[in-house]
Amino acid sequence: MSRPILIGIAGGTGSGKSTVAQEIYKSLPEESIVVIEQDSYYRDQSHLSFEERTKTNYDHPNAFDTALLLKHLKMLLNGEAIDKPIYDFEVHNRKKETIRVEPKDIIILEGIMILVEPEIRDLLDIKIFVDTDADVRIIRRIQRDITERGRTIDSVIEQYMSTVRPMHLQFVEPTKRYADIIIPEGGYNKVAIDIMIAKVKEIDRRNKNLL
Repeated sequence: MSRPILIGIAGGTGSGKSTVAQEIYKSLPEESIVVIEQDSYYRDQSHLSFEERTKTNYDHPNAFDTALLLKHLKMLLNGEAIDKPIYDFEVHNRKKETIRVEPKDIIILEGIMILVEPEIRDLLDIKIFVDTDADVRIIRRIQRDITERGRTIDSVIEQYMSTVRPMHLQFVEPTKRYADIIIPEGGYNKVAIDIMIAKVKEIDRRNKNLL
């Protein structure tokens, strides 16, 4: 097995990163590709009370267990399986269960902060930044957090104004300069996604021909 292709998809909350990742994922055979979500690697907070956990700034780089993510990425690139954490956003903590992930030819890493860390950037073969207007992103964030994470609209707006927006401007937006490709409007940009899919298939085909 040749070294897998590692694709990083970054961008602000609600930008459409997951949609881009899923479009690429669906275009290739399931046995050839896997998606790793940075959200799975929020730090374990079992030592904190629920009240303390609710105050965590999830939009700061320190919220992530980057050491574990790096370890798992390197294992997958070396052809080793990993036990990916599962994060429960309703209780603000990591679950005891994990998901077994086998190495694949193509690995997609998706998350807001993946271009912040130099060690992660150095591992990426393709770096994508999904660039979507802030008003669209906040609407998507409200819809997601209410339906999927059990939040109230007031709590989502308060969190957006107090941490999400300032952290985006401080940490996420500046990483756009590291991207090989910038995709405006995320999953709605079918032309850009089709170009990316064609590129990934070309690299995958070239790698297989070298074996």
